[in-house]
Parts: sequence; structure tokens; C-alpha cells
Amino acid sequence: MTVSLPPAGTPNQSGASSKQRLPPAGTPNQSGASSKQRLPPAGTPNQSGASSKQRLPPAGTPNQSGASSKQRLLDPGFLQKLEALSLLSRKRVCGVQRGERRSTARGRGVEFDDYRAYQPGDDYRYIDWNVVSRLDRLFIKLFSEEEDLDVLLMVDTSASMAAGHPSKLLLAKHLAAAVGYIGLANLDRVGVSAFASTAGARLERLRGRARAGDLLGFLEKLEPSGETDLLAAMRRQLAASRRRGLLVLLTDLFDPRGYERALLLARARRFQTFLIHLLADEELAPRLAGDLRLVDAETGRAVEVTVDAEALRAYAAARDAFFHGIERFCFHHGIDYLRTTTSVSVESLVLRWLRQGGLVR
Repeated sequence: MTVSLPPAGTPNQSGASSKQRLPPAGTPNQSGASSKQRLPPAGTPNQSGASSKQRLPPAGTPNQSGASSKQRLLDPGFLQKLEALSLLSRKRVCGVQRGERRSTARGRGVEFDDYRAYQPGDDYRYIDWNVVSRLDRLFIKLFSEEEDLDVLLMVDTSASMAAGHPSKLLLAKHLAAAVGYIGLANLDRVGVSAFASTAGARLERLRGRARAGDLLGFLEKLEPSGETDLLAAMRRQLAASRRRGLLVLLTDLFDPRGYERALLLARARRFQTFLIHLLADEELAPRLAGDLRLVDAETGRAVEVTVDAEALRAYAAARDAFFHGIERFCFHHGIDYLRTTTSVSVESLVLRWLRQGGLVR
């Protein structure tokens, strides 16, 4: 899967006032800066070497701009389109209930897959007597089993997710609703957890279309607050997970402690991991100028800066280095990665970019 940088879109903060609040632009805030210092590269990424092959979603048709958090997460027309999709799992799954996906595990399922030589203890009912008559040896039939998949959705609800028009959190809710509904429609088990710096709300695994109302009701109630602690959230989520499956992480990755250890933990537990990196247009290309007092949206720490052309160039360079670091890391560790902005429509993300990225088909 290939990833590219989304177009910066039309930033909305032209002429920001001196009291403007700055969403953490991808890196640790610069507390302790002196008055009138140049704007530090707000993305000072930790480049532990990141990337996954993904293609960059263009900041296409603006979606729900100005939408409130109370709007319907899935409209009827979009639901019909989701009915035709399913989630892709590239790993062998250990389902405990019959679902609607074909597993690489072999057993007594409904679809013939292969033969193997009979071994003591095998069920003689699966001996293929036609093969026996031709080869004069005992062979049994193997079948592909249909199994359910565990789908874990982790939604970042930290304060920085309030940035954007619509907000990053609203886009995360829409995407989680769409991916979750696809799973429910295919009899997969879907669980959702919200996280910031402390344990957030969690919805235990749901199964079947009849539970879609529970999924949407849970997501609609999520509100942004607090700081980000991705590693602690991942530890809590995996500790509560009884078996591996598909993990979809929706976040802006604005955690000063970094993202690497959390993602490596998911991979160590053998989860197929799909990272959806959400950004506001103004975080990609801020329209700021002059002497400003910028406040970190999560910690409340303030820094006074002078923003000029040179400072904006430094910001852009740090932002790009941060993005390239994530891409390299994800590619190296086999993590699927999609970066997008809140100006891209949910339908475009799901029906085009998540399909192209290998999450849905």
C-alpha cells in the first residue's frame, strides 16, 4: 500500500489573533520559549524511521464542512454502499464463531480446499473413496472454514482532535462508524475504545447488524479532552483483547512520547494494524503572521513567537520530516498507513482510499 502527502487544503486561520490556540502540530510543544522567538518547527518529529506503502488521499471534495457532532454518522444512502463491502484480513484468524470470511485454517467448513493423506484419528467420513480407488491410498478432504474476525477500533479523543472544520474527531467518528458497520454486516466482532491520557470509554465486542445502533450511539457521545498517551492506551486495549485480529487506529499522532512503541506492541501481539492519521488543513499549512502567543491545545502551555516566511518554511520542513518518518516506520514494520485531512469526504475515504489501501474490498 502506498501513502502520499495530502494536499494542504485551504487553511482557515488567516490573521490569527495573539490569543489564538494552537493544536499540537505533530510535535511536542515548545514550552519555555522566549518572547519573540522564531516559530520552532512545530512538527519536530521523532524520526525513528517510519512508513508504509500507501497512497495519499487527495483533499478532495470537502465533506460536511461545518458539520456538528450531533449529525448522523451514517446516512441511509451511504449505508447501502457499505453493505457491499467487507474487511480484508491478511492473517490467519482464530475465530470462535462462524462468520462470513474465508479462513486459511482448514477443517470441516463448507468449501472444498484440498486433500491430504489420512492419519490415524482422522474422521473417516471425510475419506474421498474416489481418490482411494485411483491411488490405492487413503486421502481425506480438507475444507476452508468460515470464521469471524475480531475488529478493534481505537479512537483518539484527546483535546487536539477538536481542531479542523469539521473536526478531526468528527471525521474519526464517521470512519469508525463506517468500518465498524462493515464488520457488523459481515458478522465480525467489533469493539471500540476511546483514549486520551487516561482510560476512556470502551464498547465490548458487538456482532451483527442489530448492534449497529449501539456502535453509533457510543461514537456519537465521544468528546475531545485531555492529553494523548498512545502507549498506555494500546497496553489497555491489548490487555483486554483475548485474541488477535484487525486493529484500526484513528489518531492525529500528536503524542510527545512518540508513536513507535505503541505500534510495535500491536505488531508483537500479531495484530494486523491499520493506522489512519488525521490532520486538519490548518495544521498542514498554517496561515499565521506576526507576533503571536500560541497555546498548546492539550497541555495549556504557551509560547510567544514571531511568525514570518522563514519560520513557516522551517515548520513545513519539520512537518514533512515527521510524515516521512511515520511512513518509513510503518513500511518497515508492516503497518498499513493512511494519512488524510478533514476536508476529504468520508465516502471518498472509505469507498476509494481504504479500498485502495487494503482495509476494505
